[in-house]
Amino acid sequence: MNDDWRQQIDALHEELVRRDDPAAWVREHDAMEASLRYPHFALRGPVFGVAVRDPAAGPEWRVLKPVVDGMPQVARDGLQSYLFFRAKDETDDRVERRELLAAVDVLTRESVNEIEVCGVRYRVVRGDEFTRAGDEGLEPPRPTDREPLVRSWGREGRDTSSREVGFVLDPERADGPAAGALRLGLRNFVYVGDRFPGEVITDSERSVTTHPDLVLLPTGFGVVERDADGGWQPRGTLLTTPHAARRMLYDGMAETWALLFGFDEAKKARYAEAAEEFRALGRADEFLVDDRLFRICRIERLMRMGPDGPEPPRPSDVDEYGPMKMHPSMDENGNLTYDD
Repeated sequence: MNDDWRQQIDALHEELVRRDDPAAWVREHDAMEASLRYPHFALRGPVFGVAVRDPAAGPEWRVLKPVVDGMPQVARDGLQSYLFFRAKDETDDRVERRELLAAVDVLTRESVNEIEVCGVRYRVVRGDEFTRAGDEGLEPPRPTDREPLVRSWGREGRDTSSREVGFVLDPERADGPAAGALRLGLRNFVYVGDRFPGEVITDSERSVTTHPDLVLLPTGFGVVERDADGGWQPRGTLLTTPHAARRMLYDGMAETWALLFGFDEAKKARYAEAAEEFRALGRADEFLVDDRLFRICRIERLMRMGPDGPEPPRPSDVDEYGPMKMHPSMDENGNLTYDD
């Protein structure tokens, strides 16, 4: 550990002592315990989202669209929709609407990763998603991870908001000694091994120099399934709380999987019964049905930052499709034309 990083970790510890926050100390204890029980890192791969730098909100870059998409183009599509609905619903100024629609037009035709509109910079950004792993497999939620006050299992009353929207991308963010140590340990992280093409490894090595600082995004949670080879495969999207991931597993067993995978009546009834057994457990983080082992998994993400802000997609990042027009045409007065 060099002197600069040692000073940063010491400063984080001093801040924790000064705050005298019992909850923060318990979270730090959980983090240290996790680092011993789950000492390895399992990399899932890159994820993408959209960041914004709006002078009216301050000099920092902030998350606009959560960094959860599997391809850069999905994030570009999200940005196209965001700007379209801003033009449609959030302005009556024809000049502003023209500028917004010009940006929308660019995004329908070009795979751009940054665009400036009305003095605001928007950037498609890249992160890496990983989980901790140990002899027991992938790390489940920790006792101190945030849960909703009311754990609803029904469709009504669900919290679909994201803690990530508006999150400030600040490499100097002080989240405690454990988070500081994690950033230290991952600062020189690069892709290695035969599973990665040469250009992916080259881009990864270059990013350490071009974007040397790290930001840890808010922790997420998901469902994983143990495969025949002893590995774990994701089953669904990233969610904001452990209970939201449990609810996704419950919904899958109770209804969704039967529709998606064409279960026969016997299998459909078996999984529906299993769903109710899982629900009755309340806060279970592991469940077995039909010899299929599912686990609620704790998921972390890091983003690299450089002098000009968050890292955009790398040349080796893959898109399965290109830009397209996603919305009807709109004129400067807000009138829509539905094209054939």
